Amino acid sequence: MCQTAQSFCDSPGEKGGATPPALLLLLSRLCLDYETATISYILTLTDEQFLVQDQSPVTPVSTLCAEARETARRLLTHYVKVQGLVISQMLRKSVETRDWLSTLEPRNVRAVMKRVVEDTTAIDVQVGLLYEEGVRKAQSSDSSKRTFSVYSSSRQQGRYAPSYTPSAPMDTNLLSNIQKLFSERIDVFSPVEFNKVSVLTGIIKISLKTLLECVRLRTFGRFGLQQVQVDCHFLQLYLWRFVADEELVHLLLDEVVASAALRCPDPVPMEPSVVEVICERG
Repeated sequence: MCQTAQSFCDSPGEKGGATPPALLLLLSRLCLDYETATISYILTLTDEQFLVQDQSPVTPVSTLCAEARETARRLLTHYVKVQGLVISQMLRKSVETRDWLSTLEPRNVRAVMKRVVEDTTAIDVQVGLLYEEGVRKAQSSDSSKRTFSVYSSSRQQGRYAPSYTPSAPMDTNLLSNIQKLFSERIDVFSPVEFNKVSVLTGIIKISLKTLLECVRLRTFGRFGLQQVQVDCHFLQLYLWRFVADEELVHLLLDEVVASAALRCPDPVPMEPSVVEVICERG
């Protein structure tokens, strides 16, 4: 049974082949339940009913349980990758098919960002049916109020905002080093734990890292940069509550906006109050 379940993790294709993500999730929960209770129960019952004599070597219960747990871990990790790639494909297409140099002044959140939040919420509900919540770090009181200028966190504003004005050139080497530092601190494919928070954190990390890499390959006009600001603020409003540490979402989205600014010949950010109004309306 474990070998058959693991075969679903070996399906070819970037989107995980034809295996439905829900099946991966169900099988991972099944294997975990086998490891925690079912295997021991079945073997104990068999010994009692058939008076099994240990005259010949048999596979230890611990070995069977370890195999079941490893299978559950592989299935859940594959589920995270498949779901992360599905959302990543949406984000990648939305960035690559848009003309960011000639885009109009943003008036709304792009539909793809709303879809990302909707799909993430649906995944959260799905995983929550089978796994416990998990542990989150304490949330700050202003998480849902945080807005993205070009450098939106208080830490970055204090250090880098003074050098960022329309009339002053940006220190591109400094920006690149900051981005590299943040990238190195975030392990996108870190081990997945058997809880909902860990699963959602893994999916969101893959998705936002893809968005960042796509932004780094484009050139943005002034309004293109402002649209990225709006989109990132909208994502931040909702995604922070799904992850183990909200700072992870802040860092990745900060980096997306900073990367767009770095690739904009005329980087004039939108006022945070206007960004908030657009996102609230959207």
